[in-house]
Amino acid sequence: MSRHVPSGEPGAGRTVLQLSPGELAGAAASLLASGCRLALVGAHDAPGRLRVVYLFTSGPPDRRVEVHVELDRRDPTVPSLAALSFPASRFEREMRDLFGIEPLGHPMPRRLVLHQHWPTGWYPMRHDASRAPAMVDDASPYPFVEVEGRGVYEIPVGPVHAGLIEPGHFRFSVVGETIVRMKARLWFTHKGVERLFEGREARAGMELAERVSGDSAVGHGLAYCLAVEEACRIEVPARAGELRAVLVELERLYNHVADVGAMCNDVGFGLANARALTLRERLLRLNAEVTGHRLLRGGVVVGGAELRRLPNLDELREIGERFREVVDLATGSAVVMDRFLGTAVLGNREAEEVGVLGVVARASGLTLDARVAHPFVDPPAGFAPAHDDAGDVLARFRVRCHEVDTSLSLLTSLVCGDGRLSASGPRRGEAGASHGSGIVEGWRGSVVHRVEVDGAGRLTRVKIVDPSFLTWPALSIALADTIVPDFPLANKSFNLSYAGNDL
Repeated sequence: MSRHVPSGEPGAGRTVLQLSPGELAGAAASLLASGCRLALVGAHDAPGRLRVVYLFTSGPPDRRVEVHVELDRRDPTVPSLAALSFPASRFEREMRDLFGIEPLGHPMPRRLVLHQHWPTGWYPMRHDASRAPAMVDDASPYPFVEVEGRGVYEIPVGPVHAGLIEPGHFRFSVVGETIVRMKARLWFTHKGVERLFEGREARAGMELAERVSGDSAVGHGLAYCLAVEEACRIEVPARAGELRAVLVELERLYNHVADVGAMCNDVGFGLANARALTLRERLLRLNAEVTGHRLLRGGVVVGGAELRRLPNLDELREIGERFREVVDLATGSAVVMDRFLGTAVLGNREAEEVGVLGVVARASGLTLDARVAHPFVDPPAGFAPAHDDAGDVLARFRVRCHEVDTSLSLLTSLVCGDGRLSASGPRRGEAGASHGSGIVEGWRGSVVHRVEVDGAGRLTRVKIVDPSFLTWPALSIALADTIVPDFPLANKSFNLSYAGNDL
């Protein structure tokens, strides 16, 4: 694999447009019509002004267009893009909650991130925000849409769940056992992660980036590194790109193996799950040998990569054989296949309109994969991400299985090359205030980080988009006409991150 070298220079797949609010909608419509997707919207509070950055991406070849819109701080408003893009509607509600920027014409401008107990008029991401005021004790209940009709009743689940699962509230409207509507309410643990980056030296931000969502340490850490390297003009050796690719695929591997087993467990087939869990433990121990950490922290560094060893071919062969045993157990069970087939269907049109990413998208016939669209190393000839068209739990199961096979194949090619275990670029890049973006195909889908640094190399803004932020709304759509007992199975087939969503 050869290294794909991103560049912040104009004409190298990067374009920056400075537009007025009145020009925004027309430019966005044109970019979306040309095949771009809206990958990120980030508000910025700079001294004396507010600014919004819209990142549109497409590929291959890797193309990124940033639209910058400056706002009047006394009356910060932007025209809503909700009519053009469902992801835009979510970004705008987030921006309204955290920065007080009003999206004019938004069809549903109610709170998204801040719950009803947060006081009105306090915007935590604004630099002039005071210390957090007291929560409102007598706030109105969240305005769930009530489904009315004969035999309809509600089932509330969460936000507190059994075991180690993070908080999320699911409100089901049900007739008999059939789900008519489900609404998910998240952001019970909003942590202000993006604000925690501000003021840190760019390299020091890596420790925080790896902890955005624990099971995606490499995906988030690498996206952050790529953004910093673009902003600071740090050249990364080709070998570092290959080592980083090893870590990305190892992270994909242990997570998909665990999910395949967990999906079987949710239909009562504990034997396959037990086999998958033992294989996951084998992979976690391998991770610790490769980087010194079971979740692969520390392997990616700004400017390069540092590993302790590489997996060998015998280990990869053994992992593949053990995984095929798990898959054979699952596919050989008529009960498992019957429960997976036709359950929680997400159609191609709905998936595209919502803007879902990763396994969920590719199981519904979409093909977006940042390894192809935005590669940090060139994929091997003939590489094609796994996909399916059915959109049900079985399709998501199959895509995960294919993803494991693909990762093992990529790892086999990567460990057979240059044997060096570390490679780094210069310790410092070019000085001067700048910005950059990083896009990585994490195991859940495309992870996007955008950073801005000042002339001293300190972070002034970091905006993060975990694929779960864009994919969570699709779970509600898939659950329509699904029976309540299949909710855990459907939810696990998506397996979205609460931590990556609740930043």
